[in-house]
Amino acid sequence: MLWGIVAGVFLLIFLCLGRRLLCSKIKSGTVFSTGKHGNTKEEEDEEDDDFGLLQYSEKVQGGSPLICKSSALATYLLDTCPAFSETTGSGWSQIIWAHLHTILNLFFPVETEIEIARDHLQLLDQGIVSLDWVVGPHPPSKSRRATNIFPSPPILLIIPNSFGRITRNVQQLCSLAMEQGYYPVIFNRRGHNRCPLTTLKLQEFGDPSDLQAAISYIRFRHPSSKIFAVSESSGSGLLLSYMGEWGSSTYVTGAVCISPIFRCQEWFESRMLWFYRWTILLYQKFCHSRYATVLGDIIYTERLFHSSSLWEFEELLFCHTKRKAVSWQSYWERNEPLRDVDEVAVPVLCICSKDDPIRGNVDSTLPLELFKTNPYLFLWLTKHGGHCGFISQDSTIWSHRATLQFFKSVTEFFRMEERRLSGPRRSSVLLYRQRRGTLQKRERAYSSINIFNWQRSYTR
Repeated sequence: MLWGIVAGVFLLIFLCLGRRLLCSKIKSGTVFSTGKHGNTKEEEDEEDDDFGLLQYSEKVQGGSPLICKSSALATYLLDTCPAFSETTGSGWSQIIWAHLHTILNLFFPVETEIEIARDHLQLLDQGIVSLDWVVGPHPPSKSRRATNIFPSPPILLIIPNSFGRITRNVQQLCSLAMEQGYYPVIFNRRGHNRCPLTTLKLQEFGDPSDLQAAISYIRFRHPSSKIFAVSESSGSGLLLSYMGEWGSSTYVTGAVCISPIFRCQEWFESRMLWFYRWTILLYQKFCHSRYATVLGDIIYTERLFHSSSLWEFEELLFCHTKRKAVSWQSYWERNEPLRDVDEVAVPVLCICSKDDPIRGNVDSTLPLELFKTNPYLFLWLTKHGGHCGFISQDSTIWSHRATLQFFKSVTEFFRMEERRLSGPRRSSVLLYRQRRGTLQKRERAYSSINIFNWQRSYTR
């Protein structure tokens, strides 16, 4: 009954959004006439301009552009990732359905929920984060495909959005990863997703210290497995912060950000569509209400739960507290995800769509210059897909296929480079391999002393 009411409300809102978008198209005088290549007039104009990226990106025939600096790795990715050649649909229906893609993957449940085994990891300040190891449902033996390029099952670390919700998008990625031989694990921040809040400290938006402790713990438990990381939506801010701050010292082999938010301070200050704004805000209030009493010692909870914007909520949570007061600007100086992006030293793929209704306008929200100059950053920019949607015609998520293909191609490329290069000579794309001796020393140090405390529980 409850889900029927929720679905009805979503359908009503979607119809209203569709009507508004249609009216705006008609009023602007746009005519959807088919051009000589089967594209609409609007698409031909878009291809002529294409945001001035043609000189910096390699176009995939019939597919989406991979925007990056020219390199051997970029060429190899285009040759070995079939998902980069898939078309993303076109027409006015795709523009309207971007909202449906977003609503379906962020708010609707999956048909079969994943089964997890949870590790509670106690940190140095006695705070707790949790790691949810996905243990089921097990895929059929015929559908499970072993990855021959990995000597042991690789770890797929998934970072959900910064609000802690485990979405349909995340659960479907876990299921697909298990089918392809990965061992998925979901990172939960302090107080998120029923993770206990044991200290009067919440994790700031771009503070990677807790994530680093979790990755070190994963490496400690699985020293022979490669670690890949995937982040969703605003959770990409934490992953990008970690990749920049730790640079070549990270244990992560490759990373993918699905519908990331890059300029986060501007995103908090902007006014997105009211439906998404209030949905995210109400969900945050609901989650934090569980700790209202204890948080009242450090936060003005009455003002927090009466806030009317994401900006105000974040500011009251971390800036205007009872213990200290810091300016909004200084808060983002230490939490902006791109503050150390020049230090990223492993391949990172960002999957974005031009019609993302949550991120905002492409010109003001995508730092295209970074992808033109940094050989480790790749942007797959599609015309359609919404926010964390990317639903193909066969109802599968093609961003998930692209993610796993990217990890496989990156691993194969570095393996070929290692075989090609001999002696002390090393290619610039193998910088992160030079730290192997250092990492092995760290692993031996970790094995000699128990620096982690954890407790496992099984749940759905």
